[in-house]
Amino acid sequence: MQQPPETVPIPRDDEGSPVFKEPWQAQAFAMTLKLYEGGAFTWPEWADYLAREIQRAQAAGDPDLGDTYYAHWLSALERIVAEKGLIGAADLAKRKDAWAEAARNTPHGKPVELRPRYR
Repeated sequence: MQQPPETVPIPRDDEGSPVFKEPWQAQAFAMTLKLYEGGAFTWPEWADYLAREIQRAQAAGDPDLGDTYYAHWLSALERIVAEKGLIGAADLAKRKDAWAEAARNTPHGKPVELRPRYR
């Protein structure tokens, strides 16, 4: 059986910079690590969920050019928390809607913040 990593390093490019192109990508990565570190799932479980999301996307026509990787990451995160009962479907939908609304109402270049009622 594969042993989980002691720590999961932040992905970096050849120059050593984080590979996240958008803040939401870093947030999805951080949420995944926090849940893993809290024992919500094992790293092999996570890798399996992510692999299945990528396979689903490829089967649906995703050309897998690398630009959709974190969209698959986020889909896998949503699926694993739902299937493990960490959040209900209704709560997950509310949070997704709240983030979408907050993003629409946030000026370009500013951090997206949820109002307290959505936290």
